[in-house]
Amino acid sequence: MNTAAISEAACESAEHRLRDHHRIVLLTDGFSSPFLAKTAISMLRYRTADIAAVLESNVQAKTAQEVFNTGGDVPLVADLAQVPDADAVYIGIAPPGGNLPPAWRPILLEAIRRNIDVVSGLHDFLIDDPELVQAAEESGSRLIDVRRNRYRQIASGQPFRKGCVRIHAVGQDCSLGKMVASLEVDKGLRDRGHSTAFIATGQTGIMISGIGVPIDCVVADFVNGTIERFIRQNEEHDFLLIEGQGSISHPAYSAVTAGLLHGAAPDGLIYCYEAGREHVKGLQDIPLRTHQELLKAYEVVSNLRHPCRIIGVAVNTRTLSQDEAMAELERARQEFQLPVCDVYRTGAAELVEAALKLREEVLA
Repeated sequence: MNTAAISEAACESAEHRLRDHHRIVLLTDGFSSPFLAKTAISMLRYRTADIAAVLESNVQAKTAQEVFNTGGDVPLVADLAQVPDADAVYIGIAPPGGNLPPAWRPILLEAIRRNIDVVSGLHDFLIDDPELVQAAEESGSRLIDVRRNRYRQIASGQPFRKGCVRIHAVGQDCSLGKMVASLEVDKGLRDRGHSTAFIATGQTGIMISGIGVPIDCVVADFVNGTIERFIRQNEEHDFLLIEGQGSISHPAYSAVTAGLLHGAAPDGLIYCYEAGREHVKGLQDIPLRTHQELLKAYEVVSNLRHPCRIIGVAVNTRTLSQDEAMAELERARQEFQLPVCDVYRTGAAELVEAALKLREEVLA
């Protein structure tokens, strides 16, 4: 199989092969901080039963729970030989720039030679590496680049089905819990008997759900049309929970944020922020905009496309003690006059109720 054929197989398999992996090794070796290993952390939280091990040789801990505060007894291993029945290696980090650590090449080559699929959400595509492609050709393993796509669709701007209520998570910044807030509200609505779908827009969400669009790797002119296409493919549901990306004020990522707002045409927004964060992630000399500035900006931008309002607030209180977190949630309720929760600490019930109220308004 040549490089082009490998590329075609990888592209065609990404949307269904991810759901077939049930003995996954998460690769975080040397990069197990909460910021860098957020893909692994979310996989451990939402696909626990499918995770066989985490390959991390640089810590003394024995389990994922000790290192990532999730994952329970999923073991940490030093090499792939300790997981002989693995069916996939998922790259478990999302570093700035999306580059593959050079030290991981021997690990990936060993996985491929063992006929283990390799799944990556990085901007460095596996199928652009001749050595990895050659090894995959010889072994029959699959190289799956989650971000690779050929989406080329212009938005039509036509309305969606009225009974399909679209709720989109937006934020004060990137990397503060928009995906988790959407997943938890999605679960809460399903638990209440509603037909829902989580629309993944980033590599981690796609790895969890098995399908979605890597919106930050879609050509700019096609961002709106691509997410519009995914909405139309799922508009038979009562609710769509649309994962957010970046921030409308982020100097680097605001373009995808605006594209999602206009392509998905949400009915409601969940505003997310991290308590105590003062500067833009990765740009420490740039202060964050105030909540009130951003609430206004999100409603203005979204309403240019479709009537929309903020329905609730998800606060990330990971850096606070329990007492401090409860005080922050109460302070936020007073400031925003909206339902507020930390989906990790207190669950998503208040946001679920807000979603149900929004549906009543939309259908009225």
